[in-house]
Amino acid sequence: MAQTPVRVVLVDDHEMVLQGLKSMLTPFRGRIRVVGQAIGAEDAVRVVSGLNPDIVLCDVRLQSASGLDLCRRLLELEPSRRVVLLSVYDDEQYLFQAVRAGAVGYLLKKITGEELVRQLERVRDGERVIDSALAGRAVDTAARLAAGEFWPGARHGLTHRESEVLSLMVTGISNRGIAQRLIVGEETVKSHLRSIYRKLEVSDRAGAVAVALREGIYR
Repeated sequence: MAQTPVRVVLVDDHEMVLQGLKSMLTPFRGRIRVVGQAIGAEDAVRVVSGLNPDIVLCDVRLQSASGLDLCRRLLELEPSRRVVLLSVYDDEQYLFQAVRAGAVGYLLKKITGEELVRQLERVRDGERVIDSALAGRAVDTAARLAAGEFWPGARHGLTHRESEVLSLMVTGISNRGIAQRLIVGEETVKSHLRSIYRKLEVSDRAGAVAVALREGIYR
């Protein structure tokens, strides 16, 4: 007996991306049915609550709130909700954050339509899915973390470069000084700072430094 199509709600900040995903999934309408879409986190909560899909397929990066934050919110409202995060970031630290947020899947946007459908069907059947290449690196990272062979901040989801930036912040170096020390642009430093604040759940430089000092996540 054939199974009914997987009912999916798509979430992204951009209409063009949503339309692209729908077009990608259209040839598989017998296996996947897009029952709704939402632009941004607030719209997503309303749409998902109203439609109760099998799976929420959401971009990791949203403007008003991250896909990680949305995942946590949806699970607070309905603990059995299945959320799969779709991302361009093949950094295992993002994967670890997704798992901590409660997502049942982390897939990269380079995925083909056929593979995406297959992975969503696996989620519908109760499995967790992770991009295969990223999963291999994550296993290695997890083993090194367990052995204590990693950089400060890794356990908090910080990348190696973010840990370097945080360590320099603790010493009181300015954004310009950090940029010069790491040989990057100031805008790159600011981007790292935004990511550090989000991962450490603080709102500013002082808060990040306080967490670094308290948790010992600096060199």
